[in-house]
Amino acid sequence: MLKITIIAIGKIKEAYLQAGIDEYAKRMQQMARLSFIELPDQRLPLNPSEAELKQLRDLEGQRILAVLPQDVYHIALDMRGRQLTSEQLSAQIDQLALNGYSNIVFSIGGSIGLSDQIRKQADMLLSFGSLTYPHQLMRLILIEQIYRAFKISRHEPYHH
Repeated sequence: MLKITIIAIGKIKEAYLQAGIDEYAKRMQQMARLSFIELPDQRLPLNPSEAELKQLRDLEGQRILAVLPQDVYHIALDMRGRQLTSEQLSAQIDQLALNGYSNIVFSIGGSIGLSDQIRKQADMLLSFGSLTYPHQLMRLILIEQIYRAFKISRHEPYHH
């Protein structure tokens, strides 16, 4: 069974987001082994300089790299990444499994984005479009899309 890990910076603070994430995690139990690694975010100073933002992104990136398992396919969520349809994401996950990857890791940066180090280290950069989403909401969007990808792969209907 494929293992999917989501590494994310910051805590889920809204109960409705956690409830949605929990619901999709429950639905996925028969499809994949799903795990989450939640890392603390850095507190932003008031009116941070670009140098301070880079330093904070780098610290968060180091936290991600510290828990990133070896021998995984790492997909980092980044606005500059590839945009895929749900069907293409499903095909990508299927292809990774066919190529022998049994562990796929998705990483989500904090509110100020990903460090350059994470972008360079990732096997793939994935974008959910040009819109900006709260990083906590991205966890729910991501897990829903992973669930949808598995449903598509299994040729099962998915309407909600």
